[in-house]
Amino acid sequence: MPLADTMRPQRIEEVVGQRHILGEGKVLTRIMESNILPNMIFYGPSGTGKSTVAKIIAKNTDKQFFRLNATTISLSDMKEVMKEADSLLGSNGVLLFLDEIQYLNKKQQQSLLDYIETGRVTLIASTTENPYFYVYSAILSRSTVFEFKPITGDDILPVLRRGIVYAKEHLQIDASVTEAALNHIAQGCGGDVRKALNALELCLYAGAKQNNQVIVDKDLAKQFTQQSIQRFDRSGDEHYDTLSGLQKSIRGSDPDAALHYLGRLLAGGDMLSAIRRLLVIAAEDIGLAYPQAISITKACVDSALQIGLPEARIPLAEAVVLLATAPKSDSAYKGIAKAMEDIQNGKGIGYPRCVQNQHTDGEGGSLGQNYRNPHSYALHYVEQNYMPEDLIGRQYYVYGENKTEQAAKSYWKAVKTKNENR
Repeated sequence: MPLADTMRPQRIEEVVGQRHILGEGKVLTRIMESNILPNMIFYGPSGTGKSTVAKIIAKNTDKQFFRLNATTISLSDMKEVMKEADSLLGSNGVLLFLDEIQYLNKKQQQSLLDYIETGRVTLIASTTENPYFYVYSAILSRSTVFEFKPITGDDILPVLRRGIVYAKEHLQIDASVTEAALNHIAQGCGGDVRKALNALELCLYAGAKQNNQVIVDKDLAKQFTQQSIQRFDRSGDEHYDTLSGLQKSIRGSDPDAALHYLGRLLAGGDMLSAIRRLLVIAAEDIGLAYPQAISITKACVDSALQIGLPEARIPLAEAVVLLATAPKSDSAYKGIAKAMEDIQNGKGIGYPRCVQNQHTDGEGGSLGQNYRNPHSYALHYVEQNYMPEDLIGRQYYVYGENKTEQAAKSYWKAVKTKNENR
């Protein structure tokens, strides 16, 4: 049996991390102590204890326990569990642990509802994806969601040390593991206890022997953890969380955090998503406060595409630092958002005559557009209406509180004042 399964906690006190829900007096701990189980959904990354906690709960209940994995089950498998819920064996109710519930289709999830509502089945479901997007709303409304967070490297270290002791006592593996190796495994597993124990186990079996003792140093640890530094699923929540972290860090003018999230994307091999997001950020978050940012970002992006990884990280890092430290303005973003909202609400009927393309207005005749070309006037400005009649006076753009836009605001205020005084 793999070391990670052998060392799986048997009591709630042995579970690593999750103190926000499993600590003394915390909500999930109190639920377990009450012995009254609601339907629950455990949401969080793999290797954070979701299945372990469900098994511990099952051991402390008198309900008949079933475990199904949504990636492999069929509707008939679900019906088999429901049949047990109606039998004498299920007289105290059935506890169903449904792993990876996000893979069930709507019909399969609906088949659970009747049994959940009557209490014949108590559901504990786990998912690595956001349940509010992937779980049928009727099940979600009847369940309590608990978020399991990634485990810190400091929390994983004691588990690794227990693994070394277990290997010596039960597997007859006498090992000398350096602190540097332990720290590298603990910090390099992306908050996944299972990955950390698997990496340790591989090191114990692959390490060189000296005087019948296995030697595990940092170089060996690197070989088994180099691909486990971060979780990365290009179609999963963490992918979008990383992109969101990149944009919000730049928007918040934190170049260090922004470089971190860029690094996570590049370590996952997803340079294109980073490139697309940086181009958006240059327009959305820096905008008119520093209009040259989008040109510089485009140049960095083009360089990155021509160079390719790993060197592409350098121009992309340059773009990230530039954007994070640049002045910020979302005035253009807000302006177009308001304009689009009016359009979607059916506003903006027709065109003022002066902005239309010049053409005849009827057979045998022509109406003048009454268009006044600003270039024919002093300071290249003349007052006239460009808005559709039902939107006259509507303001979409508000000058941002930054040097560039305030300079433009002052300029046009002066121009329009001179125009009014003529």
